[in-house]
Formats: sequence, C-alpha cells, structure tokens
Amino acid sequence: MTRPRLVLASTSPFRRELLARLGLPFDIAAPDVDEAQRPGEGAKGLVLRLAESKARAVADQFPDALVIGSDQVAGLADEPDGAILGKPGTRERAIEQLTRASGRTVVFRTGLCLLRTADARVQTACELFKVHFRTLTKAQIEAYIDREQPLGCAGSFKSEGLGITLFERLEGDDPNALIGLPLIRLVDMLAAAGVEVLGARA
Repeated sequence: MTRPRLVLASTSPFRRELLARLGLPFDIAAPDVDEAQRPGEGAKGLVLRLAESKARAVADQFPDALVIGSDQVAGLADEPDGAILGKPGTRERAIEQLTRASGRTVVFRTGLCLLRTADARVQTACELFKVHFRTLTKAQIEAYIDREQPLGCAGSFKSEGLGITLFERLEGDDPNALIGLPLIRLVDMLAAAGVEVLGARA
C-alpha cells in the first residue's frame, strides 16, 4: 500500500524545519486564509479553526494526501482569554509586547490539524506551552529587539534564538509547539492515519 503524500500547508520556514526532523518527504503549499479573529472567538477556538482552514485551503490540490495545518497565538496568562499578542510588525509594538510580558507568563496555543484528503477525515488538537518571563529592563528589551528583529514572531521573540535569554523557565509537553508545530502530537496523528514515522522509509 502506497503511503499518502505528506503536505505542509504553510510557508513558515520554522514549521518546515520542524517537520523535516521527522525524516519524511513532504511537499509545501501556501494556504490562502483570512486569519482575522472573529467576534467573541477565544484563542483556542481561533487556532483550531485556522489550523483546519489552512489544511482545507490546499486539500483540493492533493487528492490522496495527509495535509498538515497549524496556527499559533500567544497571550498573557493572567488576562481574559489570554489577551492575544500577535506579530508586532514594528519595533514600537514589539517593545510594547515585551514590556507587557516582563515578569509575567505568556501562554502559547498551537492549533494542529491533520486532514486526510482521500476521505476528508480530520484530526485536530490544541497544544499549550507556557513561557515565564524574567523581569526585563527597557534597555534589555530594546537591545534584544534590535539584535534579533523578531517583528514577524507572535509575542515578539524567537525562542530558538536569543529569545531564550528573556525567560526564567519554560513549561509544556513539547518544546516544538513553542516554535510552531507540535511534533509529538503530530506523530500520534500520523500513526492514527496509518503512517508510522519510525516504520516509514523516505
């Protein structure tokens, strides 16, 4: 039996690098999805909806495939429904986000979807990961932002880079979820879809 084609519905270089760690061949497709939060939609509902929407957006291109969709938001743990921290886009907004996060806990919610296009079967999950920030000075925040330029990253930092210096500790089941693709849960989903990562040959 031929193993279904594996497709990553994302152009994120971080997710691409993470998926490559599993040693399986995969294709990449760019989903065209409106990522705006809907009125009254919480963080968990948002990432689950967007992860599945991204997978469905490219599904028609791949008639016999397993399509992976993922989405992530960061939010302050002690604010209502996580007070979502998006991608800052500018230096000023990045400074504002890290100032708010200083001395507090930021919760990352990562939505994951595996869609089997042959029968439209969908598996979804939302993985949590907590980042406990050090108390940061304005000078430290500005120095970090100027050195790493994390303007396209939710929460205004890159945990896989210099961003690790901002933290007191990390809390969660899968550190890959913090970067954007929960590999532990994905391996479980692939197995449920008939793909054993350690039993597969590239």
